[in-house]
Amino acid sequence: MTGAMVRNILLLPGGVLVAIPAVVLWLTDGTANSWQLARPDNVWMWVALAVTAAGLGLMAWTMSLFVRVGEGTHAPWEPTRNLVAVGPYRHLRNPMISGVIAVLLGEALLFGSLPVLGWAVIFAAANAAYIPLVEEPALEQRFGEDFRRYKANVPPWLPRITPWKDTGGGTDKDAETGPNGA
Repeated sequence: MTGAMVRNILLLPGGVLVAIPAVVLWLTDGTANSWQLARPDNVWMWVALAVTAAGLGLMAWTMSLFVRVGEGTHAPWEPTRNLVAVGPYRHLRNPMISGVIAVLLGEALLFGSLPVLGWAVIFAAANAAYIPLVEEPALEQRFGEDFRRYKANVPPWLPRITPWKDTGGGTDKDAETGPNGA
């Protein structure tokens, strides 16, 4: 892992998933907006850990695809050179953001924090506006017809049951279906 990749991970997911929730928890400590930290004898702790682990796994998978297939990073200042339409991107256009939202929901459950849940909602809403207004037009400009075909076939937030197979271009790589390309 390069220094640039570490920096990008610390800045983007690190800020969204660690720094902002930590500040929110610190500012709301002892208020009526927070309830008790989930304990091992509470089913919500296990639900929180499962949701968080699933979100982290999805994020790691998508970031690895951005590096290996996209030849870039998740950071907008170091974008991919290739369109990534493999792995979870064959089911959903925004799996990385979905992973981040899952982690935030897991944190809200684990820490028993309505304000962290509020941050998850704000983050989701901001991305629901930013992606179609800014990110997708930029992707259309960079990848042209390949992205338009992908966008027409893969939903942004609710996943397709069957993986999309690109029959019109070179964006589908069946070998790239898992975290290790398997």
